[in-house]
Amino acid sequence: MTSFTTIYGEIDGVEFRTLFSNGKTDGCLVGSANTLKTPYGDLVPQYEAEDMGRRPVKPLYFYKSGAIKSLALQSQTLLRTPVGSVPAELVTFHESGSIKRIFPLDGHLSGFWTSKNEYELAETITITSPIGDLKARFIGLQFYEGGALKSLTLWPGEFLTLKTQAGEFRIRTGIAFYEDGSLRSLEPAGIIKVETPVGTMTAYDNEPQGIHGDLNSLEFALDGSIQALKTTADELQVTDQLGSIHRFSPALKDNVCGEARKVVVPLKVRFSGGRILFDDFQRSFNLAQCQVEVKPFDRKAADPSYSCAS
Repeated sequence: MTSFTTIYGEIDGVEFRTLFSNGKTDGCLVGSANTLKTPYGDLVPQYEAEDMGRRPVKPLYFYKSGAIKSLALQSQTLLRTPVGSVPAELVTFHESGSIKRIFPLDGHLSGFWTSKNEYELAETITITSPIGDLKARFIGLQFYEGGALKSLTLWPGEFLTLKTQAGEFRIRTGIAFYEDGSLRSLEPAGIIKVETPVGTMTAYDNEPQGIHGDLNSLEFALDGSIQALKTTADELQVTDQLGSIHRFSPALKDNVCGEARKVVVPLKVRFSGGRILFDDFQRSFNLAQCQVEVKPFDRKAADPSYSCAS
């Protein structure tokens, strides 16, 4: 066994390590208890698996500079953070040493340990966010390098009600912030109405793809106006300056259960620099030189289904 030094103290009992091309440690396994003194609290890197719910003993990871990149903790530990005390089993860092992400749980999902088991272990946490205290079970938190809260990720089945400049919304999945604390994006829990540069639109993503709260379907500009959204209930008709008509609407796809059951694919719309953008933002129109009409989308389809039982 060997040891080496970090900015937070000595790490002894190194059983295995991989190296960068510059000879610095990329990752290592630790076979004995170590205590790292950090601004966020005393952290003990994982050196053994305590129970079947935890992942097998994993390496610590480092940047090429030698700074700690990722650290799995031996047991859940309360960290002192800019948003309050947060329990953590896994924490990642910016190269400067400031916290990047916190995961209250770091489970090893398998046939014996499921996401339901993990969810049942999750504790309700109160976060002091830029828009007030938020109380829920969170999968993870992300921070900017300067310490400001960047995003929050909710467990599936968890919901929050937020008051925003655009209205009061029930949200799921996640919330993201600009570094100055302004709301950057959120994931609506149902179809909501918002005011956009082309009038009132409905916003909702029936099948959000993200597994974290960093990127959400309803986006805000720094001034609080709607910057982008996904809609399953609206279609837009654009009449350009030449009088040509262009129609944009949600698409339909086959459900996993077969062609007989269709699923709506949301229409993505963005507003930027006085323009409206469609088709994954490859097509755009100058709002000052066109007319845009919002119409209801007559969808003859169901929401996504993951069970084919009738």
